[in-house]
Amino acid sequence: MSFRHKLLQWYDQNARELPWRSAPSPYRVWVSEIMLQQTRVETVLPYFGRFINNFPDLLTLASSSQQDVLRMWEGLGYYSRARNLHKAAKVILTEHNGEFPQIANELERLPGIGPYTAAAIASIAFQEPVAAVDGNIKRVYARLLNLSQPFGSVLFKATIQDYAQSILPPERPGDFNQALMDLGATICTPRQPNCPACPVNEFCLAFQNGNQNNLPVRIKKPPLPHFKVCVAVIQAEGKVLLRQRAQTEMLAGLWEYPGGKLTPADTSPEACLKREVLQKTAVEVSNGQKIGVFKHAYTHFKIAVNAWYALPLSAPPLELPANLRWVTPAELPNYPMGKVARMISNVLSDNQ
Repeated sequence: MSFRHKLLQWYDQNARELPWRSAPSPYRVWVSEIMLQQTRVETVLPYFGRFINNFPDLLTLASSSQQDVLRMWEGLGYYSRARNLHKAAKVILTEHNGEFPQIANELERLPGIGPYTAAAIASIAFQEPVAAVDGNIKRVYARLLNLSQPFGSVLFKATIQDYAQSILPPERPGDFNQALMDLGATICTPRQPNCPACPVNEFCLAFQNGNQNNLPVRIKKPPLPHFKVCVAVIQAEGKVLLRQRAQTEMLAGLWEYPGGKLTPADTSPEACLKREVLQKTAVEVSNGQKIGVFKHAYTHFKIAVNAWYALPLSAPPLELPANLRWVTPAELPNYPMGKVARMISNVLSDNQ
């Protein structure tokens, strides 16, 4: 029995029950694959259900505001995915008459869709025979072929991609791609793979050589840089001041408490706070009680956010630019925020 046959036979009996598989429309497959970029299935599940309930189809998503989309995405991270999902919905509606492109090359032209996501959607939703190679699949094939090239190297990527396409069955490409994903997620795991339970272990060169725990070869990454950030919860007349991040900034479109990074030129965190708030809002403030320190790790750096209550030194301006807004604590849940800003908001709510 061939590798392909054994793997599909295992998948038919052991496939994970996932909501986007129970009704695999192109729209649901697309939303799930965008959510699954750099995010585990277990994390995605509740967000997928909530998102589909609020945006059940392409037209609803395209007709909604970016703020509504970001609000439903809040907590899932990597917010450019949500913004690109919203942009792509509009493109499909206006440039493709509301019909999804059905081949990977065309799907790649949409915002937020790279080679893997395009291949996954095309193979699962439209049965195009194109290999979708994600991190799980790379790991499975690295062990299957006993590859010694470092994970992510040019040679590694080319070898995996060529092999994946060569072994893909043309009659069930979507199921085969998903079978490999499930195998990597449940059996051929990053650490301590359960090789005795693997349905295709007889084809695995790493298993035969006892090398499975050493593959794929990883190059050690340098430690992440760590930044100290100072932000102010500016209070006036029972409201707090929020700032919306620009579309050119990280976390674009989300709302935050104004502030910024501590620099070597700052004489103290409090001095940093006043400088950054003035630059970001044109409001001079006096520091009040410290709220706390809130830590968070992003993909490429870590932050420790020091937050203070603050008061404006003069009467708040009557008219604010569009990216600034006075809101009551009760209104804070209506504004999509990043992880740290939401943690600070939760403290404010608890103190009411």
